[in-house]
Amino acid sequence: MHLVSIAFGLLIGLSLGLLGGGGSILTVPIFVYVLGFGAKESIAMSLAVVGSTSLVGAVGHWRHGHVRIRVAVVFGAVAMTGTYIGTRLAARLTDGKQLAILATVMLFAAGFMLRGRRIDGEASAAHGSPAATALPPVAITAAEGLAVGSLTGLVGVGGGFLIVPALVLAGVSMRDAVGTSLLTIAMNCAVGFYGYVGQVQVAWIPMLLVAGGTIPGIAAGTYASQYMSQQALRRGFGVLLFGIAAYILYRNAPSVF
Repeated sequence: MHLVSIAFGLLIGLSLGLLGGGGSILTVPIFVYVLGFGAKESIAMSLAVVGSTSLVGAVGHWRHGHVRIRVAVVFGAVAMTGTYIGTRLAARLTDGKQLAILATVMLFAAGFMLRGRRIDGEASAAHGSPAATALPPVAITAAEGLAVGSLTGLVGVGGGFLIVPALVLAGVSMRDAVGTSLLTIAMNCAVGFYGYVGQVQVAWIPMLLVAGGTIPGIAAGTYASQYMSQQALRRGFGVLLFGIAAYILYRNAPSVF
């Protein structure tokens, strides 16, 4: 079990390093279908893995001056409210319904991958992109934060593929948006994990081993990405996500319909 946990942590980190994102969306299926934990336990542990990985990434971006602390605190405060609401809603859902929601998110993410777009704020690097000049209405930004946070609390994914576009629309440069998103994700995941503690039994050792395995995986993936086609990798990962989502929906359809 210990070696398997480390190995799949490496896989998550490798996908992050190779693709600049997407790894966190694999975490819950790995905990459920490989390591054999229940959905709610897996979501709680996924939040810890995603949050710690994002925090490590945020520190790296902060050292290079690409984290907007004030933006992260303001946007994160709204998102954390959504995360707490998401954990409360999760208590009312069956495991099957939670996994079906996750599968729907995975299909959405697969579509972004197949279209060749960066989907996750856990990206380790991003290239410059002109920021939007107009600020969106406060109500829209707040709604986006609540939606991202609720998604984090419900199914344990970082939600960076929603946070980064929201920050860019708010006038943050793409490079800063990625770093700021990482910090926001870490904040959301901390609140989400706290919301699950006491509701579920956390398997600390497997969780820590998976989290630890992501670090060398990210390093290896980042190095290997220099020699591989990003477009081909993203499309391949999109197909993988689509297949996993279809399997999750198949397994949980009886509990949903």
